[in-house]
Amino acid sequence: MREAWAADIEGRAARFWTPERTRGLLGDKHLVLPPASHGPLLRAMGLLKADASMGPESVRKYMQISHMLTLIEPQLRDLAAVHEEVRVLDLACGNSYLTLLLATSIRKRLAHAGKILGVDRNVRLIEACRERAWRLFLDDILRFEANLIGELDVPAVWRMAFGTNPGDPPVHLLVALHACDTATDDALALGLTLNVEAMAVVPCCQAELARWWAQKSAAPCPAPLSPVWRWPHLRREAAATMTDALRALLLQGCGYRTVPVEFVPSEHTPKNTMIRATRVDEGSPDAFTEYLALRRSLGDPRLHLERAMPPHHRAHLRAAECLA
Repeated sequence: MREAWAADIEGRAARFWTPERTRGLLGDKHLVLPPASHGPLLRAMGLLKADASMGPESVRKYMQISHMLTLIEPQLRDLAAVHEEVRVLDLACGNSYLTLLLATSIRKRLAHAGKILGVDRNVRLIEACRERAWRLFLDDILRFEANLIGELDVPAVWRMAFGTNPGDPPVHLLVALHACDTATDDALALGLTLNVEAMAVVPCCQAELARWWAQKSAAPCPAPLSPVWRWPHLRREAAATMTDALRALLLQGCGYRTVPVEFVPSEHTPKNTMIRATRVDEGSPDAFTEYLALRRSLGDPRLHLERAMPPHHRAHLRAAECLA
């Protein structure tokens, strides 16, 4: 059944995406997932129509996921160079676009052994993700489980999914695409707890700081940023940027080389910041000092990530605060 489905869509994609059509779609770009050779993957994601063509919205999504893989694949390649089996945890995996991309990269582009666990709280989505993995012959390395990020016992859920112990460390790369509001902080805090080697998250709907500013805007004593706090649009926009800056500094303080990057152009989506982090050392007191200075300038909020970090990292932050 799936063999016939895959062969059919492979043939349709190869026939439809002639060199001329591919140039018309990509121009001079060289994307990692040319549609002529990735028909089953793109069809399973819902990006190809039955005749293997793509509508305008699917083209935008296709460009996004291709660029996303371009940004994350170097982390996978670095991990594959030092681990016989690369273990990946995808939190808030949703429709599993990113999860499927990572599995395709490990299996077909890197030709390396790996296991990937996708987790989402939506049971219905998890069932659909499992079907996609099976249809694409990825179900041996890619599994899905329903769970909440904040309640996730990774070794236990990994054993449930794969029937084996994950190893130590249980995960090398942690990713989270559009985990909403403080769910991104829960994902980062879990990565710190697991001491993963690399993380890549795309935050979404960062409302925590904006809510805090909204409460502060009614305070009788004005603050330098009161005008920003007062107007909802500016409050939301500034809060999203400042939240990601604070997250990046916290990760640097915890020992990760951290770089926020634009992962898709803003005309496609305003939620276009990816935070990539790679573990490099025991931690940076200077980054914690910068974090504290920025936090004070913003009215001294306490982000969920600060509260959710492992105790030893919180202790180092408190030590930096005492010295400030």
